[in-house]
Amino acid sequence: MRALRILLVVVVVLGGLFVLADRLAVNFAEGEVADKLKTNEGLATTPDVSIKGFPFLTQVVGGSLDDVEVGIKDYEAATGTSGRTIRLDDLNADMKGVDFSSDFSSATASSATGTASITYAELLKTAKSEPTQVVQGVTANVVGLSDGGNGKIKVAVEATVLGTKLPQPVYVLSTVTVEGDTVRVHADSLPSFGGVQAAENEVRSITDFQQKIDDLPGGIKLDKVQAGTNGVEISVKGSNVNLAG
Repeated sequence: MRALRILLVVVVVLGGLFVLADRLAVNFAEGEVADKLKTNEGLATTPDVSIKGFPFLTQVVGGSLDDVEVGIKDYEAATGTSGRTIRLDDLNADMKGVDFSSDFSSATASSATGTASITYAELLKTAKSEPTQVVQGVTANVVGLSDGGNGKIKVAVEATVLGTKLPQPVYVLSTVTVEGDTVRVHADSLPSFGGVQAAENEVRSITDFQQKIDDLPGGIKLDKVQAGTNGVEISVKGSNVNLAG
């Protein structure tokens, strides 16, 4: 019995040491991948990297990780216009089947899904902010975006008719969609400005707008978008996503 107790103590101690070694190893690997990702993507801050699954060391031996989660608080995405970016908040991606080199200098995920958001204030920068002539004697511009409910964006349009600014903005509900790397906002119906009607193309030049979002981390792409309480909620996905190297 005494020998059995000693054996059990040894097993427990060795098990504890293995768990400790496993956690130290995973923490090191998370730091290495985070640093590489920060460098590769030119991030201002180090992203959060979490390697899931236990034990980690057996995954290392196999050269592949089952699940890696990456979180970037603020990401400045390219817009296709030189010098202009758009800020994505809370970009989180779940990477599956991550193959890596022995020194973690390169890592590629077979697939990835994730989420992010763009505040209405950030998206508003895309809309036409300077008063533009809609029809003779009428100018208008978008002055606000907010949650319209039921997955719609409420667009506030300020108008001036014959030199007099309307006392209240004109509001329209708009649908937000994604086509390739571009987010599009399209008015469901057209407003009139102080009873003045204008051609559809002229009105839509004000109410409708689009924003290209390019060069996301690792080559992930836009998938779906929907209007939310505080901004546009984005889903992303990708394959053969490059985490490092």
